Amino acid sequence: MASGCTGDLGGFRSDDSDSTPNDPPPTSTGTGPTDPAACEDGAVYPGRAPLRRLTRFEYNKTVRDLLGDTTEPAVSLPSEDVGNGFGNDADTLSVSSLLAEQLGTVAEGIAKRATATPEALAKLDPCARSVTAEGEQACARTIIERLAPLAYRRPLAEGEADELLALYSAGRTDATFDAGIATVIEGLLQSPDFLYRIEYGTPDPERPELRRPTGDEMATRLSYLLWGTMPDEELRVAAQAGELSTKEGVRAHAERMLEDPRSRVIVRYFFDNLLPISSLADLERNAESFPTFSRTIGSLMHEETQRLLEHEIFEQNGTWASVLTAPYTFMNGPLAAFYGVSGVTGDDFQKVQLDTTQRLGLLTQAGMMAGTTHSNNTNPVVRGAFVLDKLMCQKIPLPTGDILERVKPPDPYTGATARDRFSQHSKDPVCAGCHQFMDPVGFALENYDAVGLFRTTENDVPIDASGGVPGTDIKVNGPIELVQGLAQTEAVQNCFATHWAEYGYGLTLRAGDACTKKAVTDAFKASGYNVKKLLIELTQTDAFHYMAAQEE
Repeated sequence: MASGCTGDLGGFRSDDSDSTPNDPPPTSTGTGPTDPAACEDGAVYPGRAPLRRLTRFEYNKTVRDLLGDTTEPAVSLPSEDVGNGFGNDADTLSVSSLLAEQLGTVAEGIAKRATATPEALAKLDPCARSVTAEGEQACARTIIERLAPLAYRRPLAEGEADELLALYSAGRTDATFDAGIATVIEGLLQSPDFLYRIEYGTPDPERPELRRPTGDEMATRLSYLLWGTMPDEELRVAAQAGELSTKEGVRAHAERMLEDPRSRVIVRYFFDNLLPISSLADLERNAESFPTFSRTIGSLMHEETQRLLEHEIFEQNGTWASVLTAPYTFMNGPLAAFYGVSGVTGDDFQKVQLDTTQRLGLLTQAGMMAGTTHSNNTNPVVRGAFVLDKLMCQKIPLPTGDILERVKPPDPYTGATARDRFSQHSKDPVCAGCHQFMDPVGFALENYDAVGLFRTTENDVPIDASGGVPGTDIKVNGPIELVQGLAQTEAVQNCFATHWAEYGYGLTLRAGDACTKKAVTDAFKASGYNVKKLLIELTQTDAFHYMAAQEE
């Protein structure tokens, strides 16, 4: 592969005065030491606080809670750049002319649905159900003063209600009351105060170089981290009462929020982006080679993975290691028949104990193995690269130029097994620098075919599933030993925590964010690697509670 694979570690590297809404938001680019060992106890390292735009996922959830619109209108918007892997990397969320145009179109559609009938208008405020000509202006102001603070996620500044009322009057001219209200809603949904999570902060009297989020800004940080949407009434009240000004107050509300079903939606979204499962319902395989597989089975595989994760995290209060080594899964009748598991009938998913000689935990699920296979033939390099990248945070550079030609997947007839076909990569000195790390993982997963079914032979030849855990001296024979080895590897635990930090904070951690990364990974370790506690600890870091002061 690329020459960047070789190095000191043999190519194995770890990516280890108050403002008003009319002022521009502060530029918060605070960074800390690049060496975690230099993070001093007692010092505050706020990290970066970039301006975050709502993602399509967040937009849909927000307009649902703001206006009751459940049509998921943001699906028509251009997709976000992957960035940190979750689509919410603030550094990549630019606004193209196409996006700006589509935001207007989407806002128009939402506004029309919100004002289409007297019943719809009444949901904005009861005064709109049968408004009279004399009462239109007063009713419009009532709607504005209720809706705008929710949309902006903060109290209105002086004069803002009047500006929105003038917008209503412009839309009402030569039209109707509902047209005027629709114009206001369109304006709200296209305002930077709605589309962006703007933070001004408030000065920290003890640390003039720092600012702290206001109560409303902290409520917004909490709500989008744990629910992916605007704050609820309890958070808004807490913000105004000063309950979110301390880490203890924030923790109390984070614990409450994690007990709410909305937190499960966020966990699903996180894993849909981290794991190769979101497109299983669209997966295609050769029907002659895999007669029992279908897109329906693919969708059931997706649900199996999410059911295991939800049960382990929320019902079992589990650790990341317990997810990786769970001796059970969830299946319904059709999925059990695909697996060849007896005794499971009906469409409802139920807990099923695994044959732990063949499967153990998340990674060995059929959906995980099918999702890391891009054709009708398994590719140990792709599977190994997935584990290194997503489970261990080890970045393997993609090959280019002449090297790319040398590492094309081999013809399926050049060897009876994948090990036979792919071993040439490790023999080539140019390629070995990277393949020495990917291949041992991928080969250990060769007991699963292209749709994730267990096998002991390929083309009637016994499969050699020996391999190892990169960066350790752990040698394994088959997938069960591999997942057990991964589960006890600290790099796997740190990587998981780092992914959550990048998702939760909406950025890609850089060298200057070493103290933020250390705080998160240390807290995860102290919790015994408990996943649910990790989400709480994300709300306790300096990065969550501080911002660098405005730079001149």
